[in-house]
Amino acid sequence: MSSLRAAELASGLDAVRGRVDAACAAAGREAQRPTLVVVTKFFPGSDVELLAGMGVTDIGESRDPEAGDKVAELPGQLRADVRVHFVGQLQTNKARRVARYADVVQSVDRARLVRALERGRAEAVDDGDQEDPLQVLLQVDLGEGEQAGRGGAAPDEVSSLAEDVADARWLELRGVMAIAPLGLAPDDTRRAFDRLVGLGEQLRHTHPGATWVSAGMSGDLELAVAAGATHLRVGSAILGSRPPQR
Repeated sequence: MSSLRAAELASGLDAVRGRVDAACAAAGREAQRPTLVVVTKFFPGSDVELLAGMGVTDIGESRDPEAGDKVAELPGQLRADVRVHFVGQLQTNKARRVARYADVVQSVDRARLVRALERGRAEAVDDGDQEDPLQVLLQVDLGEGEQAGRGGAAPDEVSSLAEDVADARWLELRGVMAIAPLGLAPDDTRRAFDRLVGLGEQLRHTHPGATWVSAGMSGDLELAVAAGATHLRVGSAILGSRPPQR
């Protein structure tokens, strides 16, 4: 493994951790530091190994089958030590495969996807590849008008979708996720994240275990921390620009 690459990752990770620490201090939530999900899509498994050595416990992927191939190649103990989040929009025809290797799917936005993930996880359990339910987050579309369309269920669909997940034997509802609409000013982005946190609070009235709120990426993580996000999804600020495609 390249010592230069290790230094690059360490520098990016330290900078992001510093930003998170400062944001938590500003929000008065030092005791409630959010989980950092390092989004390693497009980058090799060797980067995952380096990051794990730096204390990273959660990684994010968004492309199948590349993600599945990468996870399968991770050494056994390393795979046991990291939690794999699938964070990208997921086609129904790929859901059964993703359910076999992911620990968390953050982008559940329709009933058909719930059913496909349930089938895939049940098959993985029957085959002995998995033992635990797949943890899922409901992706919410926070956009309005022209800002809509970055993926996710409409806010008024969340309750029904949550019931679909709750009825599934091999899925576990953990909370909500969203991507900030494009083109918003910082104050509007913060209000969008506040809406997501509010939806999460409503969801917990009927699903007490749904405590996660996944929001914030490289450019807006401070706003997500201020709103109360429990999970941040950060890629380029740590790993750098996307590597050339082969």
